[in-house]
Amino acid sequence: MSLLAVNAIGTVPAFAQAGAGPLAATLADRLAALPPGAPVVVMIHGYSFAPDSPRHDPHRHILSLTPDPGCWKAVSWPRHLGFGRAPRQGLAIAFGWQARGTLWRAGLEALRAGRALARLVTEIRHLRPDAPVDLVAHSLGARVALAALPRLAPGDAGRIILMAAAEFRRRARAAMDSPAGRAAEVLNVTSRENDPFDLCVELVLGAGSGRTLGHGLGRRQANWLDLQIDDPASLSALRGLGFRVAAPAVAVCHRSSYLRPGLFPLYRVLIHDRARWPLPMLAAALPERQSPRWSRLLAAPRVPLPLPLRRNASS
Repeated sequence: MSLLAVNAIGTVPAFAQAGAGPLAATLADRLAALPPGAPVVVMIHGYSFAPDSPRHDPHRHILSLTPDPGCWKAVSWPRHLGFGRAPRQGLAIAFGWQARGTLWRAGLEALRAGRALARLVTEIRHLRPDAPVDLVAHSLGARVALAALPRLAPGDAGRIILMAAAEFRRRARAAMDSPAGRAAEVLNVTSRENDPFDLCVELVLGAGSGRTLGHGLGRRQANWLDLQIDDPASLSALRGLGFRVAAPAVAVCHRSSYLRPGLFPLYRVLIHDRARWPLPMLAAALPERQSPRWSRLLAAPRVPLPLPLRRNASS
């Protein structure tokens, strides 16, 4: 099978299944079975999941090949990223961490999980030094991914896809200025649908940290690309490249970066066919600027009042 479930136990990565044996030995077997050039991707969930809770276990939800069919939010990341049951497709690693409790507590736990992720990536690179490890992360999972970068060597991290990242520009810039950060490539997927959640992160976790990545990195950097998926010009540019990403259907959504039809085909080719899709080519086609916060809500059509209510309001 091309999916492996791993959890952060504090700052140490371990098998999600109890009694599964040494992680390094299984990693060695799985990596040895991969053909040359097959990708290795670590998928990192965000807030509200906890591997030790059956009701909130990410390995039964978005990080599963067969998630709960009764939950509309349970979209299989590994399956839609192109990983099934054949080793030739590569290896997807579902990375679980304790992300429940208060947002403040989960934010601190994300930093500890970043250390466990760095250990996992380092072990993979030790066993397979010829290929980098890609990361796909949502919400506070982006904090986990970026926290790992300063602990990695140059070339350890390949492409990093951040979806509705619950992290601050300041922290992200520091991570990208590390040796591993300068060698990685980041696609930062944003949307004004996520504005209320960005504000919540700033209020709860901010402490003077400034804006979140929902408004982009805030500086031009060749190995970082911001993609606003509710921007009509960006969606038009993606269609011109062959990616028919659906337009947003609601004003507010924290999960549109993986629920919106058409986005997973983009993520999939960035991982499986990176030579044909260099980041500078995408950057050249996409707008540079992000729309202002609340612009989506302010642009929402106003529903006119019924005539009797209008008369009452003017009397």
